[in-house]
Amino acid sequence: YVLTGNPSVDAISRAGLDGLSRFLIEKTALEPGQPAGVDIARDELAFYPNIYWPIDPNAAMPSEDAIARIDAYMQQGGTVLFDTRDQYATGIDAGSASPATQRLRDILDHLNVPPLEPVPEDHVLTKSFFILPEFPGRFSGGPLWIEASLDASNVDNRPVRTGDGVSPIMITANDFAGAWAIDASGAPMLPTVPSDFMQRVYAYRAGVNIVMYMLTGN
Repeated sequence: YVLTGNPSVDAISRAGLDGLSRFLIEKTALEPGQPAGVDIARDELAFYPNIYWPIDPNAAMPSEDAIARIDAYMQQGGTVLFDTRDQYATGIDAGSASPATQRLRDILDHLNVPPLEPVPEDHVLTKSFFILPEFPGRFSGGPLWIEASLDASNVDNRPVRTGDGVSPIMITANDFAGAWAIDASGAPMLPTVPSDFMQRVYAYRAGVNIVMYMLTGN
């Protein structure tokens, strides 16, 4: 996970990835290592197949060199999961954006981002481990954005889209880490919105599907 410099945000990221790791160990054959906080301006990123980046609008804007390192990471096969954590924080105007969404836009303006689309219902992410129609986190309702398929029409009646590879970018506003975060006793640290036990279960399942998609893609 990206270190934002905000202790509370970084603590939730670490606790969230720890919670997801425990769920992965319980439900799959994967045994992840300990969650690692990374400084995108200094640390080697190639060791990590996926980096969770919670967007904190109060954190300093990453430098051009740091963004260039993220761009290179994505071009060389890594996946960045951006989480604005602001599903219910947009303004009154239809075209308004929350501070976190605006910060994400500023970051993406400096990256070589492919065309994006919400995860289609026939995408492998919806069935890479669990069968999932949506990808909730602590919040629900927001789509999970991924790289758009270059050949969406060539389905040939198959259960998943044709093609190979893993999207180098994912974007959500649903606060995945907030749903996954657990304390030392294993209890959830934050409530889901709305309060729903099954929403947290589905959030964990969404995390498993993302990890399986990420690790088994070419």
